[in-house]
Amino acid sequence: MKDTQRPTAESLRDEILHHITYSMGKDPEHASVYDWRMALSLAIRDRVVAPWFAATRRTWEEGRKRVYYLSMEFLIGRMLEDAAINLGIRAICREAIEGLGLDWEKVVENEPDAALGNGGLGRLAACYMESMATLGCPGYGYGIRYEHGLFKQRFEGGRQVETPEDWLKQSHPWEFERPEAAYEIGFKGHVETRDGKPHWVPAETVLAEAFDMPVIGWEGKWANTLRLWAAKPTELFDLERFNHGDYAAAAEPEALARTLSRVLYPDDTTFAGKELRLKQEYFLTAAALQDIIRRHLAAGLALVDLPDHVAIQMNDTHPAIAGPELIRILTDLHGMEFEQAIDIALQCLGYTNHTLLPEALERWATYLIGTVLPRHMQIIEQIDAWHLKMNPKRPHYVGIVKHQEVRMGELAFITSHKVNGVSALHTELIKRNLFPELDKLHPGRIINQTNGITPRRWLRMANPALSHLIIDTIGEGWEADLDRLLALEPHVEDAGFLEAFMAAKRRNKEHLAEWIARTQGITVDPDAIFDIQVKRIHEYKRQLLNILQTIAEWHEIRENPQADFQPRVKIFGGKAAPGYYTAKQIIRLINDVAEVVNNDPYVDGRLKIVYPPNYNVSMAERLIPAADLSEQISTAGKEASGTGNMKFALNGALTIGTLDGANVEIREQVGAENFFLFGMTADEVIERRRDPEHARHAIMASQTLQDVLQMVAEGRFSPDEPERYHDLVHNCWHSDYFLVASDFEAYRAAQKEVDAAFADRASWARKAALNTARMGYFSSDRAIAGYMKEIWDTQSAL
Repeated sequence: MKDTQRPTAESLRDEILHHITYSMGKDPEHASVYDWRMALSLAIRDRVVAPWFAATRRTWEEGRKRVYYLSMEFLIGRMLEDAAINLGIRAICREAIEGLGLDWEKVVENEPDAALGNGGLGRLAACYMESMATLGCPGYGYGIRYEHGLFKQRFEGGRQVETPEDWLKQSHPWEFERPEAAYEIGFKGHVETRDGKPHWVPAETVLAEAFDMPVIGWEGKWANTLRLWAAKPTELFDLERFNHGDYAAAAEPEALARTLSRVLYPDDTTFAGKELRLKQEYFLTAAALQDIIRRHLAAGLALVDLPDHVAIQMNDTHPAIAGPELIRILTDLHGMEFEQAIDIALQCLGYTNHTLLPEALERWATYLIGTVLPRHMQIIEQIDAWHLKMNPKRPHYVGIVKHQEVRMGELAFITSHKVNGVSALHTELIKRNLFPELDKLHPGRIINQTNGITPRRWLRMANPALSHLIIDTIGEGWEADLDRLLALEPHVEDAGFLEAFMAAKRRNKEHLAEWIARTQGITVDPDAIFDIQVKRIHEYKRQLLNILQTIAEWHEIRENPQADFQPRVKIFGGKAAPGYYTAKQIIRLINDVAEVVNNDPYVDGRLKIVYPPNYNVSMAERLIPAADLSEQISTAGKEASGTGNMKFALNGALTIGTLDGANVEIREQVGAENFFLFGMTADEVIERRRDPEHARHAIMASQTLQDVLQMVAEGRFSPDEPERYHDLVHNCWHSDYFLVASDFEAYRAAQKEVDAAFADRASWARKAALNTARMGYFSSDRAIAGYMKEIWDTQSAL
């Protein structure tokens, strides 16, 4: 077995050269950056395998309970540097690579981001996998090995254009193919009775084949497995049809399989898209459950004891079919009675809710589920009837199957022993607004587990300048105990420390400015406020509010060129769902405004707008450490938690935000005086919407907003097509469900407070440093410890 002790730069260099020759098949003199990156990755991976195997053996030998985390997304980002950080060998890796005459940054940046997620939900899953490994919680993550992931975003004439993500066009060094771990997954067909029991006969089948990635925890003490499923045909192709010249029909089995694991979140505005998405969700869940049951039985354990050894966490409603599928396996395949099967399912399953948006709580037509999963439709109706029988006082309008739809949120709730929100406010809104009747029927089932982020990636790795200052000031150890950052607080009164803190921020801003100039062709001033909003483009996240205020600021600079304005760089990032028309219009407006503002000589560099395409984890690692201001401006009551807000604050950015999601708790932790609060509360939002004319009233009360909307409406930013944004403007005047107009003046006033605060650099530095010092609560280690104790009932193996 390879020595897993910390290598020297010389020994690691020898390992890299070994892999260049024997793994990559290259002469060092002719190796490309790709070859060197692969060789380094394999040398690091070799050092992960031993603790990975050791953790697996201990889990088996000690009969430990495992946690299985089911998620449609795992936004893991680049893995090379992350693994090196957790093994404590990043500096050695860098020395070894540079000793070979190579550029460390070029080697690291050669690694593509794994395109396995969209946004916060997927990045949370990745942070939680890393924290489970750090805390020694035996577990598996289960997801789909998307061939093309979400999509690669580019802009043409300011418009979002989606192209396939090609992250797998190169070999992926962090995965191990497991062809022996393959399960047959069925779809459609019919249900017949055999020996008095239902039996599902699928009409279509695919194979789910496993690809395993080790997830190493801090200091390499424990490693878990992220198992991703790739869909393969049960038969390669129909040879008889092929030989008769019907080549397309002969390839149908392969086409079905490839389609299942090709794209994350296919456009579901069509029936075919809905069917594909439901099939993907079942494919993931069915493969995971077959794997879980196989492992349990292989250990010689009885199925009645499943809850003692298995905890299954459903990350949002996407894997909510887990309840019916587990019951089907226990009853149809193992002869268990329904009441016993649902009791076992309840003890095993937990459900994390991530949204209060009705459209995001999945609802499938009963016809669709009945067609794609006919046996599961029967079981869902059986679960609904059982729940009503057990709760005869359940209101008539509550249930899983209503109005020819299956409500996946209700299904997940009813089949789980715990349902958790992801921030204190969100959890209260789940109880009050989302599932109030079910909460009354099952008091105590809904609990809170506020989200967290891993400090290893989001501070130690992403922000070496600040990390080194922290280590120099309070020593090491905070990486696995983020509460230790509180020891920074006394140093906030030291002018020398604040100077060093802002010098670290300045270095990050300079690096980002160089990258923006190189990739976007835009020159920005590192002395300006770096004001950043990066997240999925959605109306409730209110990128529209941000760009409308930016237009107002641009107009004010033009009207009062002699006024004292703090220079500002507005940076946007994020993708819109392909079928989300309004979100894509907001993207185009941002780009159109940027074209005008960035080329306006009257502005003279005091305002720049930057929107780099294809936002991903690696871009976040550039942007977040350089941010001065974090935009967390969602309509109150709509954001479940957020994790970007935590990453920004941890890296010393001040937040401008509403009392929404985890903003509430962040503000409590960092101090109200170090947070720019604006806007209505969740209750005030509800009250404001009762006025059908709220949008018009808000606009008429703001001459600035009237002027901004007039400029947009008359085509000031789209002279080639003046009517381009009439829909957006019309919505602001007449609907404005997300209350952009109502919060506009409060947001504008808060931005003026930002300008005034930034002018006093010493005071700003103190506020920024206190944000970093007081963010210990938002570690994903704290969150996972809560899940282990309050939901999974499992212990650390460390």
